[in-house]
Amino acid sequence: MKKLTILLAIMLMVISVPSFAQDKTEKPKEPITPALLVIDIQKAFLPMMSADKEMAMEYINALIDLFRKNGYPVIRVYHTSGEYGVTPGTEGFEFPETVKILPTDPKVLKTYADGFNKTDLDKVIKATGSNTLFLCGLSAVGCVLATWNGAQNLDYKAFMVKSAIISHNSEYTKNVEQMFDAVSYEVVQLIIENAGKQSK
Repeated sequence: MKKLTILLAIMLMVISVPSFAQDKTEKPKEPITPALLVIDIQKAFLPMMSADKEMAMEYINALIDLFRKNGYPVIRVYHTSGEYGVTPGTEGFEFPETVKILPTDPKVLKTYADGFNKTDLDKVIKATGSNTLFLCGLSAVGCVLATWNGAQNLDYKAFMVKSAIISHNSEYTKNVEQMFDAVSYEVVQLIIENAGKQSK
């Protein structure tokens, strides 16, 4: 019995030493540096969306205001499609004038659902120094979801924002929000307003 106790004590020591060493060498957590991705809210696509698009557009503008007020980037993502006649220079390609984007906001054009696929979105985000992405726009079941997946594949922390994403079916949108833990505007606000305090 005594030998067994000694053996167990030795085993515990062996197990605890590496974990202690690992804890000592762990890197400090990287501070949150947020960016807002405003995806595909183009005039050609908005009529295809469900009736809750008006509320979503209000949330999108509120997010833009929040990020801008706190000095974080707002990145515009546009879909181009010859099939739908949505190409640069056409009216349908543009965001509505009511959206609070600026000509100086970084702009990315894509042809695939995933905003990272064969675009310079990753490069644009890295140039801003951002590591945490908040996604809004359309479609919740298409390009927003695909871009969220693309962000995960590139090791970004990424979140869809509840009530600021839309699709052709409001029930589908709610399902995506639940399945992928979309965060509320209030949670985003709390994160944004405290992000700058982390390094102080």
